[in-house]
Amino acid sequence: MKSARSTAGTGVSRASALPCGMTWLIGFVCGVTLCALLPSLPDWHVLALAGGVLALGSAALSGWGRVLGHGALMVLLGVGYAAWRADLRMARALAPEWEMQPLSLVVIVRGLPSVTSTGSRLLVDVERIETASAVVPARLRLASSQPGRWRAGSRWRVRVKLHAARATANPQGFDVEQWMWAHGLMASGRVISAEPLGDASDVLARIDRLRARIVARVERVLGGARAASLINALTVGDQQGINRLDWQIFARTGVTHLVSISGLHIGMVAGMAALALRALLKLWPPTRWPLRVALALAALAAAGVYALLAGWSVPTQRTFFMLWVAALLLCWRRALAPFQVWWLALSAVLLLDPFAVFLPGLWLSFGLVAALMYSTLGWRRRPGRVHAMLLGQWACSVMSLVPLIGFFASFPLVSPLANLLAIPWISIVVAPLALLAVVFPWDGGLWLVSWLAQGFFWVIEWLARAPLVPLPRIPWSLLALGLFGSFWLIAPPGMPGRALGALLLLPMLSYTPARPLPGVVWISVLDVGQGLSVLVRTQRHNLLYDTGALAADQVLLPQLTGLGVRHLDALVLSHHDSDHDGAAAEVVAALSVAELLVGQSASIVGRGAAARCAPGRRWSWDGIRFEVLAPLLASNLPGNNAQSCVLRIASQRQSMLLAGDIPAEVEAQLVERYGPHLASSVLLAPHHGSKTSSSLLFLRNVAPHWAVISSGYRNRYGHPHASVLANYHAVAAQVLRTDQLGALEIRLSDTVEVHGYRQTAARYWRSR
Repeated sequence: MKSARSTAGTGVSRASALPCGMTWLIGFVCGVTLCALLPSLPDWHVLALAGGVLALGSAALSGWGRVLGHGALMVLLGVGYAAWRADLRMARALAPEWEMQPLSLVVIVRGLPSVTSTGSRLLVDVERIETASAVVPARLRLASSQPGRWRAGSRWRVRVKLHAARATANPQGFDVEQWMWAHGLMASGRVISAEPLGDASDVLARIDRLRARIVARVERVLGGARAASLINALTVGDQQGINRLDWQIFARTGVTHLVSISGLHIGMVAGMAALALRALLKLWPPTRWPLRVALALAALAAAGVYALLAGWSVPTQRTFFMLWVAALLLCWRRALAPFQVWWLALSAVLLLDPFAVFLPGLWLSFGLVAALMYSTLGWRRRPGRVHAMLLGQWACSVMSLVPLIGFFASFPLVSPLANLLAIPWISIVVAPLALLAVVFPWDGGLWLVSWLAQGFFWVIEWLARAPLVPLPRIPWSLLALGLFGSFWLIAPPGMPGRALGALLLLPMLSYTPARPLPGVVWISVLDVGQGLSVLVRTQRHNLLYDTGALAADQVLLPQLTGLGVRHLDALVLSHHDSDHDGAAAEVVAALSVAELLVGQSASIVGRGAAARCAPGRRWSWDGIRFEVLAPLLASNLPGNNAQSCVLRIASQRQSMLLAGDIPAEVEAQLVERYGPHLASSVLLAPHHGSKTSSSLLFLRNVAPHWAVISSGYRNRYGHPHASVLANYHAVAAQVLRTDQLGALEIRLSDTVEVHGYRQTAARYWRSR
């Protein structure tokens, strides 16, 4: 009766007490996640006031009404907490007036600097700001022209020029700005001068110097062996030695997570430490502490040491905090259901680091753990070890399908088999032995691990020959449907119609992006930094005008894949300049190209035939007209820019002129030859807005309503020039810049629609 009265007095039945606690945790996680999707940061003071009102309202409710009220309150708390933490981070952001201005700082080198033949890239913590009134973020990414000079854990007085954290902004592919925000990198820049101040004495600096010594020893023993880079990655988190080809092999087989020190490796080391201590304590049973406490502390200590050795990165911190929660609950002896522990651990991680929601690794690691727990619910008798391992691999493979497609727009068909073979080999054999090899001074251990690592490379190289299925960007509605289908498919025994869950995956796997209607053309000016790349799509055809200079797999190919572009009907390389045709060879190798048009023969790539851009060349695709206007054959102007292929694209009523890098002299020749025929609604500004182009004579004949300038943020050339912007203002053209708006989507039909990615996908953390 006492228990019944106390429960009744709370207004919540015993049956609803458990969901209430879960609701609080779920609400907090949802609130923190929701804040990450907001276009602008809410005022957390207002949220706190609204939360107080909601708390008072919830107190007047009972039963499930109070539970739901508390859930809504926790959503507000999650949003407000994440907004408060974001406010604190933004308070240290670099002010625009200090961008590219010389600043004097005292910094500590963190992590392991990346050294190349041309210089060094390093991560530093700001210890002191010596420039009066300047506000500088606590952590910076710096580039130096002096390789090999920067010791891990060293202190320096430096003069630097910084700019705000900025990267290319495109709808598809890896979002660098999101990654930088999640890791607290609010600014980057270059070192002008540096004065050494000795070594820092804090714990992280000492650990970084230890990590550097381990890397040096591995490289001294194994030299340039391929396995050396894998050993460094698995022991101290140093991935700099892994070459680009190996990263591609890892991606094609779906084992990239295995070469990073992630939750899997840290959890495995923690488990091995607990098992070793358990075996030891069987001989000498503890008398002061319970066995479970000793095992939990041993596992937590091993995980902490490994996380520190890996550089205390965000993923390792996340895993350590997860284990910390699990160890605390084990020592506390609180009887909680597995999913209660799961939600509690996730809430604890987001409480410590609300920006972890931006990292796919968080959702992949927690999601796969949830899949394993969910798929084993209701088992009356545990299966054998092999059977259990196969069932676990099945559950993880099914549940990883939607996240991999959603985050990375691909799913390697061979991934389940590759992980089935590689996970035990790397996590149980290679990684633990590599840790022992770097701890003990016997070099033979490194050679043994090198031989074992080479076996891993042999297997995945063979598996990498299997096809990789590239998928377009899937709408969130279909991803949600596929996620529900995945849960249904791996449901525990007794769930009716589990195989029907596969049907819910079909809409996602068979999705085809929309295409323009006949007579309509979609033109995407991609953000490739200081360069140019334009994708033109009609109802049934694709044309790519220039490729930019960045590696194709960084920006260009993810955009094409995400838009469902599997082949190019035409690739036009305006002229031979790296910022226009630098990635052409990679594009030709990755996609089928029906026709190659070049402004200069030096741009020809691959073994296929190429045609020169010839004035007067015309064709029509799906009601859209294309016409080559230049290079003029009679022109004998020097330089590559003057040979740029100029292409005009026209619908029934609107048109766009792609002008390459033509100088003012070619502009005058075009005006003389074509006159009013140059008139276009949209002009791709010649030469990225250089002062050598965009003459008033040319602009008055083109008479554009919109002028598109493709240029890099704070590029060294000063594009676009102030005089050019004044010329466009003089002809009443609205200037659209990729360095300000990101990728631009232009749709020509009877009207013109223009959208900038930084506007349509606005987030509070994204530069605008």
